[in-house]
Amino acid sequence: MIQTVVKRDGRIVGFNEEKIQAAIRKAMLHTDKGEDPKLILQITDRIALKGDPQMTVESIQDAVEVELMKSSRKDVAQKYIAYRNQRSIARKAKTRDIFLDIVNVKSNDITRENANMNADTPAGMMMKFASETTKPFVDDYLLSEDVRYAVEHNYLHIHDKDYYPTKSLTCIQHPLDNILYNGFSAGHGESRAAKRIETASVLACISMECAQNEMHGGQAIPAFDFYLAPFVRLSFIEEVKALEDLYGADYSHLYNKPLDDYEKKELNGLEGEERVLQHAINKTVTRVHQAMEAFIHNMNTIHSRGGNQVVFSSINYGTDTSAEGRCVMRELLLSTYRGVGNGETAIFPIQIWKKKRGVNYLPEDRNYDLYQLACKVTARRFFPNFLNLDASYNQDDEWRADDPKRYIHEVATMGCRTRVYENRFGPKTSIGRGNLSFSTINIVRLALECKDIADEKQRIDRFFAKLDNVLEVTAKQLDERYQFQKTAFAKQFPLLMHALWIGADKLKPTDTVESVINQGTLGIGFIGLAECLKALVGAHHGESEKAQELGLKIITYMRDRINEFCERYHHNYSVLATPAEGLSGKFTKRDRADFGSIEGITDRDYYTNSNHVPVYYQCSARHKAEVEAPYHNLTRGGHIFYVELDGDATHNPQVIMNVVDMMDKYDMGYGSVNHNRNRCMDCGYENAAPDMQVCPKCGGTHIDRLQRITGYLVGTTDRWNHAKLSELNDRITHIKKEND
Repeated sequence: MIQTVVKRDGRIVGFNEEKIQAAIRKAMLHTDKGEDPKLILQITDRIALKGDPQMTVESIQDAVEVELMKSSRKDVAQKYIAYRNQRSIARKAKTRDIFLDIVNVKSNDITRENANMNADTPAGMMMKFASETTKPFVDDYLLSEDVRYAVEHNYLHIHDKDYYPTKSLTCIQHPLDNILYNGFSAGHGESRAAKRIETASVLACISMECAQNEMHGGQAIPAFDFYLAPFVRLSFIEEVKALEDLYGADYSHLYNKPLDDYEKKELNGLEGEERVLQHAINKTVTRVHQAMEAFIHNMNTIHSRGGNQVVFSSINYGTDTSAEGRCVMRELLLSTYRGVGNGETAIFPIQIWKKKRGVNYLPEDRNYDLYQLACKVTARRFFPNFLNLDASYNQDDEWRADDPKRYIHEVATMGCRTRVYENRFGPKTSIGRGNLSFSTINIVRLALECKDIADEKQRIDRFFAKLDNVLEVTAKQLDERYQFQKTAFAKQFPLLMHALWIGADKLKPTDTVESVINQGTLGIGFIGLAECLKALVGAHHGESEKAQELGLKIITYMRDRINEFCERYHHNYSVLATPAEGLSGKFTKRDRADFGSIEGITDRDYYTNSNHVPVYYQCSARHKAEVEAPYHNLTRGGHIFYVELDGDATHNPQVIMNVVDMMDKYDMGYGSVNHNRNRCMDCGYENAAPDMQVCPKCGGTHIDRLQRITGYLVGTTDRWNHAKLSELNDRITHIKKEND
């Protein structure tokens, strides 16, 4: 007798004979003779009694076919077989349609899920084929039933679900000194330690490019200036030695001579050692500039991750006050300002200026001149973004201005906004750590399900009850993924688990990664706070103090519950202000289908990113800062503040400094500035004209607007999905030309 049934997705459920009856009845109703209730019961009883205790869906359907063929109703058997075939085809149809879109290079939300990947190339197609077939496997075999339900019903999105079976981690802040001083092996061929700035620059690229193939998220360097500075001095010593050979003199006393800065100067009028010293400095600066140019060029042209994407890379810098560190930063910024190729803006790496009082923020600070230069570069090239080390939650009591390794105690960020700093299981640092995985809750849907409750208090209470339930499911899901990830062997990640991840140097190739990965974070994200508040109280937090109060209450509640999960599951859970790209329209589309088009909630093609004020809401940059700032302390898994400038900011770096001042004033952690930048897709020429239709350089008319999609730049909006394009078109400026 049949007792349990193994479904197609692997789940085991109790046997329900009514499903057999319904299937036979449906087939009978499509015949001329119609339904025969007596025969339906006979066949159902026979199958139920003769069957094995546990059978698959397919084997039960086979038995139904056999019984129908033995009966007097061969016509029903034919209809039943035809129906089974149709159902089988239907199950495959979705995958077929997706594959055909990929094959035919259709531009849609499947092929444009990630704007940093060209899904039209052969490598891009292969990645999408793999991605779209892997996701159903994860749903069917790796997710528990309550998690699968939350995903299927639009409450939860699991990011990078296609990488789930690989057990890979999301991202990492590279301890680049390990690579520069020890070299590395990533499976085949070894790299020697660096001895000069050019080699150090190349190894920085290679480290990120290799690790990108072992991970599904971004790669970052937490202290680019500190790591590369020693190799400026080594290169300077090489130049001095070259002059020793040229002049047959001993200048060894100049090797470690203290220098205030590396600045190019004319040699005219200089004599003796003074001339030798300046000549060596000039040659060193030239080499550093070329090394920085090469670094930027490589990060924008060398493809990783299956040969189809440039590395999703970030570099943090700004606080090394040594002459050598300053040289690295200055030449990096000057190279960025100049642009790559035909003067195009470099898309990667995402550059992040670490702003700190006493180091680079005030006029009397040692690196203030470089901060001014950084703002000038941002005004033209979007980067660097700004990381506020002075924010109350970004400080470390162990930081000392005279500590040569103080960068260990400085927070670093990466990619769109990922922040890893606090640590329950090791040192408080960003270095050698990253995010393990993250998932995002659709808080808008939870609010929509409560929207029609007339009493406001009951409505909000019901929302929090629903939120609590989904938070529980999300924490459980992330723990289940962690339990799966920890079974990976170190040898599966030959660079990451050898030279990069904190504590991995103690692992043998056949050891699992369980003992080290808990140093990483698990992110619980959210999307659409503005629309959520609109559903609950009729206004979003940008237009109502009441809504703002509720918004802070919601995210504070998430923070408090997530702290409880840290204790229960023993992980570094954190709240993430989700950088929704592919997700930006996914939740909305389903919710609109279920709830209809509701003004201010589901009437657009996207939900507002995390806790941001809606992009279409008319307000000043200051008001936007006042509203969004309190959420930064609550979202320690990552956050970003951005403002839109009106027109060309190239000659107005002061407006960038004003934005950084707002970040400082309102205790915000990370921010960036968007402004107008046109790009000719034929020759690469760029300018900031308000409406460039024809390229003044080549006459081309294929003009694109360079823009930030979530936290990173994309060279062409051709690769943006429909929802993000809709959001781009809705964006309003927060700072006008008059700088109001």
